[in-house]
Amino acid sequence: MAEAGNYQPLRGGYNNQLYNSTAQQQSSAKSTQLAKAATAITAGGSLLILSALVTAGTVIGLTIVTPLFVIFSPVLVPAVITVALLTLGFLASGGFGVAAITVLAWIYKYVTGNHPPGADQLDTARHRLINKARELKDYSQQQISGAQSS
Repeated sequence: MAEAGNYQPLRGGYNNQLYNSTAQQQSSAKSTQLAKAATAITAGGSLLILSALVTAGTVIGLTIVTPLFVIFSPVLVPAVITVALLTLGFLASGGFGVAAITVLAWIYKYVTGNHPPGADQLDTARHRLINKARELKDYSQQQISGAQSS
């Protein structure tokens, strides 16, 4: 038997299996991190090369097209302005149309008795206006009757 001061844990068995599974988990975690790093480096490098190619193509394209822009600028500038104004006009008219349809749908819901968002605020404002109109009417009637009596 083991002496009281000389305790040694059992070797092998459960403790050894626990050590092996922990080592496997650490090894698996390291290989996962390595795979993630390799993927990130590959993707980042590919995107960096693609970015450099696009930049170089843009510079070359601008170098070739710039003389044409200078030669045709008396025609191109008014054409671009016209196209931009037409585009903005169509977008604005579409936006106003969508806004009008939305407002008409809200009014329809309000009139038919449904409770659209903001109906409470509209009712509150309407009641305030009615109350102020009554107060103003009463005040003016008092002023008129006071002026007639004196």
